[in-house]
Amino acid sequence: MEPGQPRQRKLAIPTAAGEAQVAVDGRTNPRFLVVLTHGAAGGVDAPDLLVVRRKALELGGAVARVMQPYRVAGGRAPGSAVKQDAAWLEVIADLKKRFRKVPLVQGGRSNGARVACRTAIDAGAVGVIALAFPLHPPGRPELSRAGELRGAGTEVVVINGDRDPFGVSDAADATVVHVLAGQTHALKGGAAEISSVVEPWLIKWGS
Repeated sequence: MEPGQPRQRKLAIPTAAGEAQVAVDGRTNPRFLVVLTHGAAGGVDAPDLLVVRRKALELGGAVARVMQPYRVAGGRAPGSAVKQDAAWLEVIADLKKRFRKVPLVQGGRSNGARVACRTAIDAGAVGVIALAFPLHPPGRPELSRAGELRGAGTEVVVINGDRDPFGVSDAADATVVHVLAGQTHALKGGAAEISSVVEPWLIKWGS
């Protein structure tokens, strides 16, 4: 394969929490690297993740979609946030060795968005895309997770549906909070709108 040509591959990355499985798309010399992950019991083919993947590839980036170790092992709940974040950073360290000297953008949906925010500083991310960020458990607004957004240490773009039972962040909690009309936590619709929101940020972060 010639340098710079599109490529797709599957990686198995060992971590202290078990093996992570990573689907990598894009060029060997990308403008930037976007690393995305799933919700608590979800997978890397969620519609909103695929929208971000498609836009990042159009803009010359590489995209790694990470199935975290607990999901590879069949779990439906991430367990300890400390262990989850440690495993994520091991995956990021491996990917950064494969894609040297390019900007790193982290992202994910729901629980994956929380991981991306919590680890952004240690990962050295230039930005975070937080899809369906679960601001609080359904019906428990007093248990706000807004601190994870505010503590990311970098620019964070949040995209939520206005019918999300996990709540919608305040504008002050992130760099951008974009609300999709009529969408639930699943964010199964609004692909064009999601794409248009993330595009200028990917261009900025990848420059």
